[in-house]
Amino acid sequence: MTECTTSKGKVLLMDDEQIILDVTQEVLQFLGYEVMFARDGEEAIALYTREKAAGVPFDVVILDLSIPHGMGGRDAIMKLKEIDPVVKGVVSTGYTNDPSVQDYTGFGFAGKLAKPYKINDMKVLLEQLIKK
Repeated sequence: MTECTTSKGKVLLMDDEQIILDVTQEVLQFLGYEVMFARDGEEAIALYTREKAAGVPFDVVILDLSIPHGMGGRDAIMKLKEIDPVVKGVVSTGYTNDPSVQDYTGFGFAGKLAKPYKINDMKVLLEQLIKK
């Protein structure tokens, strides 16, 4: 894959698995997005806050629901909503029966992505969220 030369938006990807970060970053860059990543909720919140303060906010934040040794997506979106009530968070997990996925808007998320990711699902969701 080669990187797209024009940016369609800026995405923050939070996941604790390096392989997911690496592969998803490649896919997102191929689709035309600028990507930064965090390994847990605390890091995602710090990065989101820094980029927002610098005037270069993220368009979408993709948050892994479960982080074994850190803050997961559910807690992270609540903190991000305090910082920025209009943050567009996407819950990401392989656990599709979790209440955070079933009622993602009730937990403060704007969308959901099931693992393993399907490139077209990711493309369509990001395009919809960034247009809003």
